[in-house]
Amino acid sequence: MEESKSVWLKSFTMKEQKTIIKRLLSFAKPFRKDFIFALTFAVALAVVNITLPKILQIFMDDYLTAQDATMNIILYFAGLYALGILFKAAVWFGQWVLYFRGSLKTYQSIRVELFVKLQTLGMRYFDQTPAGSIVSRVTNDTETLFEFWLVFLMVLSTLFGVIASFIAMSFINLQLTIICMIFFPILGVIIWYYQKFSSRIYRGMREKLSHLNTKLNESISGMAVIQYFRQEERLEEEFEKNNDDYLQSKYAMIKTNSILLAPVINLLYALATALVLGFFGFDALNSPVEVGLIYAFISYVQQFFNPMINMMDFLSVFQDGVVAGSRIITILDHEELAPQQNPGANAKVRDAKIEFRNVSFSYDGKHNVLNNISFIANPGETVALVGHTGSGKSSIINVLMRFYEFYDGQILIDDVDIRDYSIEELRDKMGLVLQDAFMFYGDISSNIRLLNQNITDEEIVQAAKFVQADQYINTLPDKYHAKVIEGGASFSSGQRQLISFARTIVTDPKILVLDEATANIDTETENLIQEGLKKMRTGRTTIAIAHRLSTIKDAELILVLEKGNIVERGNHDTLIEQEGLYYDMYRLQNSQI
Repeated sequence: MEESKSVWLKSFTMKEQKTIIKRLLSFAKPFRKDFIFALTFAVALAVVNITLPKILQIFMDDYLTAQDATMNIILYFAGLYALGILFKAAVWFGQWVLYFRGSLKTYQSIRVELFVKLQTLGMRYFDQTPAGSIVSRVTNDTETLFEFWLVFLMVLSTLFGVIASFIAMSFINLQLTIICMIFFPILGVIIWYYQKFSSRIYRGMREKLSHLNTKLNESISGMAVIQYFRQEERLEEEFEKNNDDYLQSKYAMIKTNSILLAPVINLLYALATALVLGFFGFDALNSPVEVGLIYAFISYVQQFFNPMINMMDFLSVFQDGVVAGSRIITILDHEELAPQQNPGANAKVRDAKIEFRNVSFSYDGKHNVLNNISFIANPGETVALVGHTGSGKSSIINVLMRFYEFYDGQILIDDVDIRDYSIEELRDKMGLVLQDAFMFYGDISSNIRLLNQNITDEEIVQAAKFVQADQYINTLPDKYHAKVIEGGASFSSGQRQLISFARTIVTDPKILVLDEATANIDTETENLIQEGLKKMRTGRTTIAIAHRLSTIKDAELILVLEKGNIVERGNHDTLIEQEGLYYDMYRLQNSQI
């Protein structure tokens, strides 16, 4: 954790920033029309900004000073100036609407791409990355990019404004204009220093926000445990500390921006204005200077520096966006993908024979949790996996379901390498029931169907009857349309598991995988579904992790695992006769009944 933290607190080099910006700009390409039209309006706005002071200069020097102004002339210049203001407002409106629309489309597109990428990552990534950190990147970091695109508008608008102001000032007094350019190198040094110094602050701030989201997510998910063990005060202290760390990082950011952004530009603008007034003041000692000309030049100086003030203000957004972009790109470039099938994988599951040949597996690439696992599950047979916690039962399921990649040995289905089947084929032909049944927000029907529109309402009802779930579903006011809140909290664990059974059986899989499917079900509910389980297993090859050994007595093959090794194998009667580990486990469970 400390190593990761130190990495995030380093400053970005200019090369790294350039690479990140280039990657982020690629996301804007599909919406470039909005950005191009917005920049066209920005050019028009720069032209209008140098035209308006010129109108007032002509009016003041040619008519007011000469005392030749008539009512018609006053109304003419007033109307001309008013039209210019209205045109400027329309151009400004068009510029911001188009650019905001392009920015909105772009960051929404990034958010979707990021979410799609998460679906392709292997389970190992989610094992190693806190959920709150992932949520922070999908929400907070992508939201930051919405304003990040405005930086480019401000930079280009500033460029157009500075060029237009420089040209207008040059026509009035080229010498004075060149003198004003001495502030440019000073500004460049400030920008360089700000980017170098602030990137470290923003990286730290983003990381602390990620920690804050992680703690919040953990607290909400574990609220029942927190309240049961009266851990509220401890969690409040931890959250307050994380929140204070984030507050301090924000405070550091505010202090940096307060010193190096708008105040510096305002100081340079004040110095430039004093320089201009002093220059014209000395000229006025020798000959009269036109008031309108001074007004126009000061206006152009203001227009020269005002865009820079806005641009400097957006430098903070730029740094925040670069950091957020780097965190997003880190996920998009992550190579811990879900296991990949062989090119052209198109084999079809027919008989559903399963074979493990000397399969070894490690989660971290160093310490094996499975060692030379070999067994055969013939079509229609049930192979049960038993053993103490950490013996490797779930790991066998994980590699069979292709949640994790294995590198030693072979897994075959119908004597064909499992990598020669497409993931879609495996998911269609394999049904999984987990120990903890997860239910999505919606209703019972949608939780059984899981968006598979090919499943009819009648098939949902038949699946529920098959696993005995209809007995309690029909007692609900809305039956199959009964509301399911987040996580299915309004249902008992047994009821949620029955829904999970129905969800699996409705697809009519050839291979059934049961991961301690009856572990969280009360005795009464278990008795209801035992008959359903037997029917589910009929004609299907079944791999079952058994918590209660009484539920797998009829399995054709029972594998007893210990520390990733198969230490015993056989059917129930054979293993009882051996009086080994299985015998001890079975006798212990029966003595507790």
